[in-house]
Amino acid sequence: MEQTTHAYFEGKIIPFTDAKISIATHGLNYGTAAFGGLRGYWNDDKKKLFIFRPMDHYRRFMLSAKILAMDLPHTPESLTRITLDLLKLDNWQQDVYVRPLCYKADAGIGVRLHDLRDEVSIFAIPFGAYGKNEDGAHVTMSSWRRVDDNVIPARGKISGAYANSALIKTDAIKAGFDEALVLDHNGHISEGTAMNVFMVRDGVLITPSVSDNILEGITRRTIIELAKKDLGLEVVERSIDRTEAIVCDELFMTGTAAQVMVVTSVDHRSVGDGKMGPITARLRDLFNEVVHGRVEKYNHWNVAVE
Repeated sequence: MEQTTHAYFEGKIIPFTDAKISIATHGLNYGTAAFGGLRGYWNDDKKKLFIFRPMDHYRRFMLSAKILAMDLPHTPESLTRITLDLLKLDNWQQDVYVRPLCYKADAGIGVRLHDLRDEVSIFAIPFGAYGKNEDGAHVTMSSWRRVDDNVIPARGKISGAYANSALIKTDAIKAGFDEALVLDHNGHISEGTAMNVFMVRDGVLITPSVSDNILEGITRRTIIELAKKDLGLEVVERSIDRTEAIVCDELFMTGTAAQVMVVTSVDHRSVGDGKMGPITARLRDLFNEVVHGRVEKYNHWNVAVE
């Protein structure tokens, strides 16, 4: 974090080391917080840093805050502007990850959402690959279930809910896998620990519905649009059975941090021929070109820091 010099904290941009909260803060003690994640991509040819779909990210961020009964004095536009100002000040010339957080800021004991002060913080860090084996991840089916919409809504990035993801990820890593697939309460595949899931069967791209206890991912939405418009693929949103992850032709996961992670085996069973499939490869390459501002027709998704 030594390159991170500034943060947005309690209404203004200040030195990063001055952005501190009490150990008694409600959001820390009870998980009454929500976060977002944005990527900034450095285009060396244009000498510009592009933030990918910031308005979409901040619209979802504000909806997460709404789930937690927060009343934030912000809009997606104002949060985007703050983010651009922050990144310009620190003069990033490399890929970065931006972390906005909204949280119940009062210090004290007592479980509730009402009558508490709401605050927003934003900071950025240098960021490259998310996982160690993104070209051919070996995954397992987790014994933990995904949180349900009637428990902690997965469509909101609620901080406390990510204890679920942490349990899943640690068990998978310690068992020798790179990642895990998580089933919902109906036994259908919902997500990875922090990624949406896609599979290819007989040339059709299939992904769980937004009603299957998944995060409504921005990268997920992007991949669906690229698949339809540029690859001419049929895209189906439906529940996915556990064994389909084994018998499918291709399998990959998407997320802002992970981007497009290729899955080549599930519980020691090869997916397809055990290598990155052709549809995954095309989508992955196209996505990389788009986020770096090299595909003109999608440049409206990229906002330059200038």
